[in-house]
Amino acid sequence: MSMSSRLREVIMEDIPDITSDTVDRLRKLNINSVYQLAVQTPSELVLEISDGLFDIGEASNLIGNARKILTERQILSKEFSTADDLLEKRNKISRYATGSKKFDDFLNGGFESQAITEISGEFGSGKSQICHALCVAANNLVENNKLDDDDENKQSAAETIIFIDTENTFRVDRIYQIAEQNGFDPLTILQKVYHCKIFNSEELESVINNLDKSIEQYNTKLVIVDSIISLHRAEFSGRETLGERQQRLGKMLNKLRRYADIYNIAVVITNQVVSYTDNSQFGSDYIKPAGGNVMGHSSTYRIFLKRSGKNRLATIFDSPYHPNQQIKFSISDDGIQNASSYKGPENVDGNDSTW
Repeated sequence: MSMSSRLREVIMEDIPDITSDTVDRLRKLNINSVYQLAVQTPSELVLEISDGLFDIGEASNLIGNARKILTERQILSKEFSTADDLLEKRNKISRYATGSKKFDDFLNGGFESQAITEISGEFGSGKSQICHALCVAANNLVENNKLDDDDENKQSAAETIIFIDTENTFRVDRIYQIAEQNGFDPLTILQKVYHCKIFNSEELESVINNLDKSIEQYNTKLVIVDSIISLHRAEFSGRETLGERQQRLGKMLNKLRRYADIYNIAVVITNQVVSYTDNSQFGSDYIKPAGGNVMGHSSTYRIFLKRSGKNRLATIFDSPYHPNQQIKFSISDDGIQNASSYKGPENVDGNDSTW
């Protein structure tokens, strides 16, 4: 069932014990759906409703009731579920392919919904290229959207991708090229990708904090943030600002994790690296992903990329599901390719834009 049809089934007035006055107050804050309320935390809600008539306890009950109704509609898992119920739920998650069968097998089918997948690596390692290849998956989103038989649901909007760009790495002509090389209609693909260019850390935090509205408006199933940490590293550069930077990074990641779970979307973020002064477990020369423990605890799956001649090497080094493993892949005009099948010229300049 599509997100659009599910959203029509659940309305704010369905929330247990909610009053019309509370609904009006929430809508004044641009919280217009049960989903948007369910992704809030009590402290966030009290902070937004600053009239002093809403305390933490009331906010907690309200959010809890919103999540309760989503649980009753089998959109969220019950507070206590048996393992077989959870297995059935996992069997329903979506996976988004990259175009390389070996790379997708490496991910056990592709990038998962209800999860945050972090892709880290040095510049030129292929992070943005994977993100562009993922955008082409938008072609298959609407085909996988099983609509109900009634005429109203047949008008549901096509499912889309949101690409949040903090490093000016988004290239629409690259998506066009990958789509064309793989036999898709490039314009159809581009119509399903919503690009958001970000210029500073506060703007990024604001966009992510309000991303639930865009997810619902555009019927989004995949959110890409390239990169999650670049602006905060640039603006919070001194050791004395590290605590504040990590706190703000943690809030963004926590919100993204809630979106992934409640909206059943896939979240893919790219991450930079920092120098390391000891032998690294990542197989690179003294580097590791930036963001420290905040990033490590927030990401569901963590993939580290590095260059390997004309190919790239991907390593899953943290996952509750996948074994620690490596795979080689290549980047060509077609996007992400199996390393063994790629016969193009070796990239010698270290530039990630060389395909």
